[in-house]
This record gives sequence, structure tokens and C-alpha cells, in this order.
Amino acid sequence: MTAPAHPPLRTIVTGAANGIGAAIADRLRARGDRVIGLDREDGPNVVITDLADPEARARGAAIAAERLGGVDVLVTVAGIFRQGSIHDSGFDNWRAVWAVNLDAPLDLMRMLTPGMVAQGFGRIVTITSVHARQAQPGCLAYDVSKAGLEAATRSAALDLAPHGVLANAVAPGFVRTRMSLLPDGTDETDTDAFRQQYVASGKLPLGRAAMPAEVAPAVDFLSSRENTYTTGQVLTVDGGLTMTF
Repeated sequence: MTAPAHPPLRTIVTGAANGIGAAIADRLRARGDRVIGLDREDGPNVVITDLADPEARARGAAIAAERLGGVDVLVTVAGIFRQGSIHDSGFDNWRAVWAVNLDAPLDLMRMLTPGMVAQGFGRIVTITSVHARQAQPGCLAYDVSKAGLEAATRSAALDLAPHGVLANAVAPGFVRTRMSLLPDGTDETDTDAFRQQYVASGKLPLGRAAMPAEVAPAVDFLSSRENTYTTGQVLTVDGGLTMTF
């Protein structure tokens, strides 16, 4: 006698209109999830939401949860980047990045985990970056946001563990998305500078940037019912970048 099938997971993905978020939303729909996105831009089953605005994200999360009839999975992907170092940037620059990259994921976890705790099941996956543990010049606000999000994910995992809610992070390296486009429209991973610094040198062992769909399988597992014992961890998906020096 076969066990009864589980109902589809009810899933929210931020940044679902393009890039890594769209690839993750597609992957989770393909496995049977009911997925609603939160994004500034329109897309399949997206609630248009300015995640930097506390009232807007609360409203977007409430609409998505109501449409789904509850939330089992939260995947936070939306992120922005602003150039700036300790020498030439300040709170206005930093806060704009942190509002999307750090405040929004934390606030969504705060709002949505009570329902997960009440039902004794939930999965959270935050998309951080190799920038959480590595640094580049001019990336101060972004580096801080991703390091903070990894720390927050671990802390949330500890708080939620007794309630059947698992929280993990996925840290991509170079991925071909709109964030990797230079002002002239060229993808940074297509430049001679990138090929010399990362490919020819062997610093990026797989010798290429990832496509967004290559990040999605890691999220698929961590957000699934099959993941029953992994929590508070960071799964790095970077082509081997961070194992070299």
C-alpha cells in the first residue's frame, strides 16, 4: 500500500521575475510547488512588491500567503548592488542595499515563520553570495548585507529548529544575471579582465560563470521535504572559486 501523496508545497520566492529568482521559481513549480513571487517587476504569479518598503513587503507577503492558503517555503533571492568603498560611500548608499538584501529577508522570515511554527513544518532558503565571506574593492554595502544575511540565517535556524522549520543559505559565485552587466551592457564574465583574472589564472576552476538554472538545484533540495536534517548551513555554488587563493 503506497503512502498518500503530500499536498504541493506553498512557496514564496522573492526576486522571481528574472535571473536566479526566476530559475528557482521555475524549478520549484516543476517539482509541483505552488509558487508566488514577490518582485518590483511583473512575471508569472508575481505580486508586485517594493521589498525595500516595509509596508509594501508586509502587504505583498500577506497577499501571497492568502492566495496560497499558508506558506511552507520561503526563498529570498531579491538583491541589489551599489558600488562603494569605505572611502567614498555612506549610510544613504549602504541603507539602500541593506533594505533589499538584509532587511527584507529578515522581515519576511519574521512575518511568515509563525505560520510555519504553528503547522510544525517550514523551509527557508536565503540566497547570499561568496561575498559573505570574501571581499572585493568597492563592495562594502553588498559584502555587509550578505555576511549579515548568512548570520541571520544561522540564528533563525537555531531559533526555529525545535519547531520543524529548517533554514539554510545558498551562496553563489559568478552568475550570468543582470547584476553582472556592466554599464555598457557587456557581461563582466565576457571581458578580457575576467578571463585573465579568473579563468586563465585557474582561480575559477570550472572556468566559467554559472547560469541561473545551475543555482536552482541546491535550493530545490534545501527547500524540499527530503531535506530533513540540514539546517543552519551555507551551500556554496561557485564553480570552485572559494577553494583557491
